[in-house]
Amino acid sequence: MKSIALTLTCILLSGAVAAQEHLSLQQCVQMAVERNIIVEKSRIDLEKSGYRIGEIRSAMMPQVSINGSFTDYLEKQKTMLPGEIFGRPGESFKVEMGKQYNTNASVNITQVLYSQTALTALKIARQMEAIYKQSVEKASEELAVEISKLYFLTLTTAKQQALIDDNIARVRRLSDIIQLLVENGMGRETDFERISVSLENLYTQQSNTKAVHEQQLNMIKYMLEIPLAETIILTDSAEMPLLLQSPELLTDFSGHVDIQMLGMQKEMNQLNESLIKAGYRPSLAFAGQYGLTGYRDDFNNYFRSSPENIWFSSSYIGLNLSIPLFDGFEKRSKLRQARLETQKTVMTLDNTIERFGVNFQNAMNNYQNHKNNVERQKKNIALAEKVYQETALKYREGLSTMSDVLQDELSLSNAQAAYLSALYNFREAEVNMMALNGEIRHFFSLLD
Repeated sequence: MKSIALTLTCILLSGAVAAQEHLSLQQCVQMAVERNIIVEKSRIDLEKSGYRIGEIRSAMMPQVSINGSFTDYLEKQKTMLPGEIFGRPGESFKVEMGKQYNTNASVNITQVLYSQTALTALKIARQMEAIYKQSVEKASEELAVEISKLYFLTLTTAKQQALIDDNIARVRRLSDIIQLLVENGMGRETDFERISVSLENLYTQQSNTKAVHEQQLNMIKYMLEIPLAETIILTDSAEMPLLLQSPELLTDFSGHVDIQMLGMQKEMNQLNESLIKAGYRPSLAFAGQYGLTGYRDDFNNYFRSSPENIWFSSSYIGLNLSIPLFDGFEKRSKLRQARLETQKTVMTLDNTIERFGVNFQNAMNNYQNHKNNVERQKKNIALAEKVYQETALKYREGLSTMSDVLQDELSLSNAQAAYLSALYNFREAEVNMMALNGEIRHFFSLLD
């Protein structure tokens, strides 16, 4: 029985271990890029664009079709013929036309020899494929930024939990001392009540922070498509730097995905203009046909060859030339619209480049400012802890009041909160900087 119980325990423990997943920031980003529905939709659009190229390319390939028809004239068509044909001038004769059963079968082939419209449409399809590739990268980068910020927000909340736990332990030790002093008649009951209120407030903070931390972890699971029942452990630290060197001023943003997509959109607009212009050019195509025709009055032995059942063959080859002459100025109006769209894209591209310059300068300022704030708040926490310890010691020696102790404890809590806020703002500034200079791509690999 002991061996069975031991075996069951091992199985349960192994299941518990298997339900835990340790995740670094890079692992989270890679998993999100692989699984997130927004990125997956972008990949589907990219795949569709590949099929679109095949669809347009098919217009340049030979087009072969087989056509057939069968007609049973329940009442044959009639016409009037002049009597001169039959040697009876001045009279008209009613004559039935054709046979009751008519059959036609043909093989048709066409091949475009020259069509500037089709060639330009193929270029547009390939350009769209390139744009969709950039769309996948853009969606992945935006997701990487979102995941990174959530990851460090969750780490910051976890660090807040740890600090609150330390504060509770410190205040409980002081509470135990005050309770002992009160029991021995050396302390005041009011002081014990005050420290108890402070302790209860810390317990409330602990509970609220734990709930927030669980919600943040659940959001990470949702974005990574991890079952909510599974436990995830974030392995990186909130103090982990993302940029090993201070960023340098950047003026060339041509490598950024937004700029590249706008550049591709500009080329797309220009191709649309070329497509409209191609409508003014002639097109040339080859055409050919081979067919069989049968006429019958009797359905018996319909497909058996005989002097009465003759199949007539026909065939032709030729060239079809189409020269557009006048379309009521339709293409001219379309071309002017396309040129205006190109103009809008150029304006958007220039404005975006200028905006990136401003955003990068602001991001550098935020980075340096939050970096300095982290250093200041770290020193402030050390100073607040020192002041609190000295005040608590003076209180035990009867040289300070409980109000002084609680005031310094509050100052320490505020210093901790300010440090955590500065720390997260600094991590967020790093992520924003990486999004602007393109380093965010290092967290994932696209389209292996």
